Amino acid sequence: MMTKLSAAVYSMATAPVAPERSQEVTRKPYPNYKVIVLNDDFNTFQHVAECLMKYIPGMTSDRAWELTNQVHYEGQAIAWIGPQEPAELYHQQLRRAGLTMAPLEAA
Repeated sequence: MMTKLSAAVYSMATAPVAPERSQEVTRKPYPNYKVIVLNDDFNTFQHVAECLMKYIPGMTSDRAWELTNQVHYEGQAIAWIGPQEPAELYHQQLRRAGLTMAPLEAA
């Protein structure tokens, strides 16, 4: 009888155990969004550069003119990349100022 009991205890000890659930939370960062200005036939270089300086935080005159040239010669330029809420604001402000804007897109 002792043998049967030992076998039963042994089989209980080696029975598969369900893995513990992980308490770790995997955090996914929010995506950044690109504010893209497109070339058009009606905005002047001056107007585009001034709008970039007015509505994009930290935009220098030199950088605004670089982007304006990129818009003209390459057809578009990324004016800003960052979180969705400010991206929506800058996109809307530039569009209301008359610039031709690409739809916001995740970076």
